[in-house]
Amino acid sequence: MTDTVNETTVRPWMNEDLTPRERAVALVGAMSTEQKIAQLHGAMATIDLFAMAGEMPDFSQMTEEEMEALAAQLRIDRHVKGDDDLEIPRLRVTNGPVGVGMGDGTPSPPATALPMTIGVAASFDPEIAARYGDIIGKESAHLGQHVLEGPGLCLHRLPNGGRNFEYFSEDPYLTGVMGTQVIRAIQSNDVIAMAKHYVLNDQEIERMRANIEVDEHVLRELYLLPFEMACKDGEVASIMSAYNRVRGTYASENRYLLHTVLREDWGWDGYVQSDFWAAHSAAPSLSAGLDLEMPDSKWFNETNLKAALSDFTLEMATVDRALVRRFTQMFRFDQFGKPYAPTEIPADEHGAVSRRIGADMAVLLKNDAHVLPLPVEAGKVLIVGMDKFAAKACQGGGGSSRVDPLYTVDPLPGTRDVLAALGSTSSVELLVVERDLSNLEDAKAAAAAADTVLIMAGSIATEGADTPTPEMPFGQDAMVAALLGANPSAVVVLKNSSPVMLPWIDEASTVIEVWNQGAEDGHTVADLLWGVTSPSGKLPTTYAARLEDLMHHEDPVRYPGTDEGDGFPTMRYTEGLRVGYRWFQAEGIAPLFPFGHGLGYTSFEVADVAVSSASFDGSPVTVTATVTNTGARAGAEVVQVYLGIPTDGQPPKRLVGFAKVALAPGASAPVEIVIDPAAAHHPFSVWDDATGAWATPAGTYTVHVGTSSEDTPHVFAITVDPEA
Repeated sequence: MTDTVNETTVRPWMNEDLTPRERAVALVGAMSTEQKIAQLHGAMATIDLFAMAGEMPDFSQMTEEEMEALAAQLRIDRHVKGDDDLEIPRLRVTNGPVGVGMGDGTPSPPATALPMTIGVAASFDPEIAARYGDIIGKESAHLGQHVLEGPGLCLHRLPNGGRNFEYFSEDPYLTGVMGTQVIRAIQSNDVIAMAKHYVLNDQEIERMRANIEVDEHVLRELYLLPFEMACKDGEVASIMSAYNRVRGTYASENRYLLHTVLREDWGWDGYVQSDFWAAHSAAPSLSAGLDLEMPDSKWFNETNLKAALSDFTLEMATVDRALVRRFTQMFRFDQFGKPYAPTEIPADEHGAVSRRIGADMAVLLKNDAHVLPLPVEAGKVLIVGMDKFAAKACQGGGGSSRVDPLYTVDPLPGTRDVLAALGSTSSVELLVVERDLSNLEDAKAAAAAADTVLIMAGSIATEGADTPTPEMPFGQDAMVAALLGANPSAVVVLKNSSPVMLPWIDEASTVIEVWNQGAEDGHTVADLLWGVTSPSGKLPTTYAARLEDLMHHEDPVRYPGTDEGDGFPTMRYTEGLRVGYRWFQAEGIAPLFPFGHGLGYTSFEVADVAVSSASFDGSPVTVTATVTNTGARAGAEVVQVYLGIPTDGQPPKRLVGFAKVALAPGASAPVEIVIDPAAAHHPFSVWDDATGAWATPAGTYTVHVGTSSEDTPHVFAITVDPEA
């Protein structure tokens, strides 16, 4: 007892009776200038990779050997050094939007390779997002990590965005809801979650140089909204600043974003870390609100910071502020005083959760001939496609978020496992189509001779590079078309990182999008195809029918940007609020598959739809309905609520609520969706540039209720009085 009293007297920051902030203030007050500076940056030796002046390399231009060399260094050096004299632990940082990847350690230990984040959003189920985040948080804790760099909250502005796989959706509300659940679950394991990439890192092209110009109301209503929800609803402990410029200033030294928005407008008290090599200055970045430079000390080093302190371009109070912010969060999650003692991840247990999550996010796009679910006795089954999709578990997600998997289940053994468990006598064979299609004729012959054909195709995106167009690579569209010609009843299993063009769609009767499934790919997909589980996902991003229908098609001002005389590309978001389904609806363009679309193995009726009031007085509005499973199999349906805002420039609909309900055959259940005007996503409001605040316009609002953005047959009017 005496030792404990003496310890907390000498080191009051170790007194657990104090609040986290009080402990942080006490700690910073005891630190020397040198100790403070050592805590402002990561521990990697400043590097000059490939003569790029320390900037993050373009992954798309790197060889596999260069990628592996960089990955090895990132795995070892993802930390801030500890200080034994002050009992500050080594802050261990891991990437992890799609599972724990590149964690700090030598070597970085493997973890569960989860399905992609886009699939989490496709589940339209906050509970799935919570389970997903819980696995990531638990595994971070198992591996002794303190910080998990995720989730990613940027939007799918473009279908070819390189990081769409680790972002949720084209819709800010869906992104915010699911991201908030992931954050809460991660942090429930005493691991700091880090929302990223703040903000407007919606594309990877020239991400270290590009500038984004966007109107304030668009920034607030779309791109900042998920981050606002993460700060207010998720109480996220940390935010990662983006690589790109915003209105001419790098995001990592943009005081408006890092201070005015985060601190003054939202009242957020966490800390901001730079993306790796995203810092571009010392005193300006710290003064703007950047609190931690990663992964090295290119800028936040003793030479720069002592010089800035001496000439008063930087104040010690600013340094103290940055440290107090981070230490407060570390104390909040009880990260001081714990030994580094990694424990074994329960691979089978977490893999089973991944398998269940993966099933709930699959989207059945077409089932015209009711081929799915397949019969237990499916005869001679052929899995056919290119190596990454048909022969191997489709982990996906290139770049710094890639996970070293504990194990993987490939399609062939996974399918055989599931059929054996069902007692099937069906045989399963695999034929890998070469990338140059040199054996396509052999594949066609095998498809024609098989009883059941599973065509597996897709795309695997990577950080650092957008795809040239949203199309499956390596001639897979030609492959799919040829195989469908050989066997028209074939099932097309898509394993995409993001929406793609489907030029052969009219020839296919059965198409299911399972996304990049990760470790349990083989089991999860077979579970779905044979009805062990039922697909219940909905598209989180629109599938376009033609390239010409896309918002950025042949408009370089929007993407990939133009050099306006500064030497770097500027992208102007001139589409305004017309992003995703809002673009298609505002322009009167029919999508191939709309946002929110998804079929199942049963049918549903949504009836008795009602809205609690036809007039708005500032109180929450409740939408109620009864959902009935009118088919012969169990399944789940998602009731979606959209709102039309009576203001010029607003798109026809914005998603403001949803609820997923699982039902047995013939069963019914009530659904209640509350639309609260005071919620962090401001469902009834628009951003008013004149007042610099959210406002609820007077007029008649339209409530649309249905099961996709295009299927909303239940329509109601709500009047907002000018005096309300």
